[in-house]
Amino acid sequence: MASSTSSVITLNINGEKYTLTVDHRTTLLDALRERLALTGSKKGCDQGQCGACTVLLDGRRAVSCLQLAVAAEGREITTIEGVAEGDQLHPVQQAFLDLDGFQCGYCTPGQICSAIGMIQEHAAGWPSAATDDIRPEAGPPPLTAEEIRERMSGNLCRCSAYVSIVEAVAQAAEAQQDAGRAGLPTEPKEAVA
Repeated sequence: MASSTSSVITLNINGEKYTLTVDHRTTLLDALRERLALTGSKKGCDQGQCGACTVLLDGRRAVSCLQLAVAAEGREITTIEGVAEGDQLHPVQQAFLDLDGFQCGYCTPGQICSAIGMIQEHAAGWPSAATDDIRPEAGPPPLTAEEIRERMSGNLCRCSAYVSIVEAVAQAAEAQQDAGRAGLPTEPKEAVA
């Protein structure tokens, strides 16, 4: 039963609905890890500075340590556990494997979720601080290493695997562009609850 400091919420995570009672101060990260055993999102700094806890909220990247669980109700939450489609890895996951975009792996789930969101932001034409021409009619800027570094700057890697991470993101973005040009789906289908 909910008290004045807790609520019963239903979270839509990776296409499945989870109902739980949470204290109003519970972060989405703590609800995922402690209450639902979805431990792919990592607790790094717990201050929104390292990106290890990055998830997708309605397709946009968010650091789950700063997101209250009660505020995520009614939103589509995708964690690292939900980016693959069955045995078929997401193109970003495959690129990280192909190009060794990880060392210890602690930051990798957040890096992958952030890269998925970043590639979508880039394709939609969102500029970054590294974008030269920010006019909407200019379209998406070339996805250079500098663009990728700037766009991924909210995700830290203690092992310094940045060179491989940038290469993996570039490869995944190219694979998704090629799939889009071929008329193939560029993202995994949403799981059905």
